Amino acid sequence: MSQSLSYAAANESMPDHEQKQAALSYLNEAWAEARHEGVDGDCLAQASLFTAFAELVSTYGEDAVAKFVEGLPNRVRNGEFSLVLAKQ
Repeated sequence: MSQSLSYAAANESMPDHEQKQAALSYLNEAWAEARHEGVDGDCLAQASLFTAFAELVSTYGEDAVAKFVEGLPNRVRNGEFSLVLAKQ
């Protein structure tokens, strides 16, 4: 248990961008493992979105998250979530 506490304390002192990078790394590993086990990518995406929105709602509340997601259509259309960007 002391290892869990020291790990949590170490992460709290990490800068925000480093915590986000570590989180992305963990999620990429879990995603790859689930795909290897045969879980469909669409199912993973929907479950991930549900989990992410549930966490955001528990942290910031429904109104704040609703306001945040209002901007998602434009961000998607602008390619912010596209892994392969079109060359101009």
